[in-house]
Amino acid sequence: MRIVLIGQAAFGAKVLESLLEKGEEVVAVYTPPDGPGGRSDPLKEAAIAKDIPVFQPATYADDQVFAEYQGLKPDLTILAFVTDIISERFFKLPSFGAICYHPSLLPLHRGASAINWAVIRGRNKTGLTIFWPDGGIDTGPILLQKEVEIGPDDTTGSLYFNHLFPMGVDAIVESVELIKRGEAPKIPQPEEGATYEPPCGDRVAAIGWKKSGQEIYNLIRGCDPQPGAYSYWRGKKIRFYGARFLQGPTDESPGTLVQVDSAGFQIAVDGGRLAVGKVRAETGGKVNAAAFAAEKGLKVGERFGEAT
Repeated sequence: MRIVLIGQAAFGAKVLESLLEKGEEVVAVYTPPDGPGGRSDPLKEAAIAKDIPVFQPATYADDQVFAEYQGLKPDLTILAFVTDIISERFFKLPSFGAICYHPSLLPLHRGASAINWAVIRGRNKTGLTIFWPDGGIDTGPILLQKEVEIGPDDTTGSLYFNHLFPMGVDAIVESVELIKRGEAPKIPQPEEGATYEPPCGDRVAAIGWKKSGQEIYNLIRGCDPQPGAYSYWRGKKIRFYGARFLQGPTDESPGTLVQVDSAGFQIAVDGGRLAVGKVRAETGGKVNAAAFAAEKGLKVGERFGEAT
């Protein structure tokens, strides 16, 4: 079976490696154009190492791009971590169609930030879906799904790297086997209960201190490692990571710095305290929250809040 793989990053590279280990014939790989300074994608590098042709179109709307794809005569196209907009004609051309990995239990959390939103919404489980793309936003029929629990302290990063990344690679390989055996279902997605959320960027990541402590904690976990939930201190944007929610009574107003220790600092929230382990200011990378507090002179009693 002639497979075309469209994807990127470490996930795409691992999918390619796993398919080749299974003896599958990957006839071409599509990745995004090289980044700044000519930085190439891990999937591109993995394909070149195996002498597999690599295509890097700036857009999939170009007829010449589709003509090149058509010339590959794919039997199956696999989408493994795709952020580009790809038209339906690319999915209809292969004799077996196309399958796509999505890190949620569709129809929940359609969109580009599915893992983030499962955590932000406070769900206790999520998972992945392999589906047959139909040109809509994560709306095609389901081939298979896998579930995973969301622990009370899981972040978007821990869910992806510890669970949804390795499970996703295995699920794609399993799906290919089902397709080859003629046993791959096409289960229509129900529209009842479907959700779609926007990308998890700064319009989402601002902390509202009037919300409950659990809601704030879910937001911080859901925005960790990207984009980083944020508040303002002395008019400067500060992003929080590695947080814990310490439930219990507190007399301080939400957003008030109540403790600084070797582990970081603690902020009062409705229903307890938020212990912050790392922060990132407007410039520079992540640093230990305690070191940041010492360097910048954060004082107990100061408030985090809105921009001034």
